Amino acid sequence: MRWLTHLGGARATIGISLLLVVAGEQLLGLAALFALTTSHLAVQVLKRAVARPRPCDANGRLLALIDLPDPYSFPSGHAAAAAAVGGTVALAHPLLAPILLPVVALIAISRVSLRVHHLSDVIGGVVLGLAGAIGASALLLH
Repeated sequence: MRWLTHLGGARATIGISLLLVVAGEQLLGLAALFALTTSHLAVQVLKRAVARPRPCDANGRLLALIDLPDPYSFPSGHAAAAAAVGGTVALAHPLLAPILLPVVALIAISRVSLRVHHLSDVIGGVVLGLAGAIGASALLLH
């Protein structure tokens, strides 16, 4: 699960978006970067506004099985980033959706399995990421 969760991190999602640009899918790559940026901004604003703590045990000890990027849980930035990039590519190439969307779901589930997020955190992140993907696609791809 650890390697899978990192597919929703900045290195992987920005890297995939830039790879699309250099591979000849410039508009799609830029749309993915736009979706990633807008969803990331929303995630950061909400994290600080909600300030929900990460999952803890009854004594307040963190349960996370990996290093935490920040102290806040809602919404999941990894789930948002995966949904932003995966959703943008799936909207542009619908035949890839049956592959990409389950990968997005697995990345989101990995965040709960690794005890860094509550289920509602990843649902919120996926919604933000997909909103970014839909917005980017509407603006840049159609």
